[in-house]
Amino acid sequence: MENPIKKFEREKQQNIKHLGENKNLWSSSLRWMLDAGDIGNYLYNFSWMGRPIIQYPQDIVGLQEIIFDVKPDLIIEAGVAHGGSIVFTASMLAMLDVCEAIEEGKMIDPSVSTRKVIGIDIDIRQHNRELIEAHPMASRIHLIEGSSVATEIVEQVKEFAGSYSNILVILDSNHTHEHVLGELQAYAGLVSVGSYCIVYDTLIDDMPNDSIKNRDWCKGNSPKSAVHEYLQGNQNFEIQKDIEHKLLITVAPDGFLKRVR
Repeated sequence: MENPIKKFEREKQQNIKHLGENKNLWSSSLRWMLDAGDIGNYLYNFSWMGRPIIQYPQDIVGLQEIIFDVKPDLIIEAGVAHGGSIVFTASMLAMLDVCEAIEEGKMIDPSVSTRKVIGIDIDIRQHNRELIEAHPMASRIHLIEGSSVATEIVEQVKEFAGSYSNILVILDSNHTHEHVLGELQAYAGLVSVGSYCIVYDTLIDDMPNDSIKNRDWCKGNSPKSAVHEYLQGNQNFEIQKDIEHKLLITVAPDGFLKRVR
């Protein structure tokens, strides 16, 4: 008799495969995302532990799965905004600490952890900074203000990352091709084998240009175009299509890059 846990996992993978093979589903998902954005600014309507998190709930769940699987000790995030995403990733690292303490039968001081999140943004607005720094997850968050592709900022991040061995990177700041390519060149090399560089808003390349207003990015000048150029010269990463097939509603088609070597 097949192990029920293995059976469930096998059936799940079959489900995901079937979802990925149905092109009509992706078209329907894209139409839904465009409509939800036009009608109600859908992405702006959620929060995590009190801070606005500008992400689809599906992407939040998908990131949780990745973090639990990878168990990073450092997460580098380009893009802070209201702070919901870095609070989310910090809280996931806190849960990893709790899980490990339970497994090892140890007591844990929730205010003390070697696991950290670096949040980089060219403009961390004062009202957001104050709320992030007052948040219960603040001890796990290290904010850096400046352009994520500026030499001095990249050097700061690399110096901070030097004492960590299991690193995950999330890119969600300026979405132009040039900027995202610069971020990939700066930070993807820090990603540990088996971990991920997640590039958000690759969806821009699948959207009609007339749906993107008052922005510097567009189809062909987007995170996805940057990902494809970066991967042409780098064999260390592979796009994990099964993640977007599972989520269906995601801002990151072709954006889940797993480091395989």
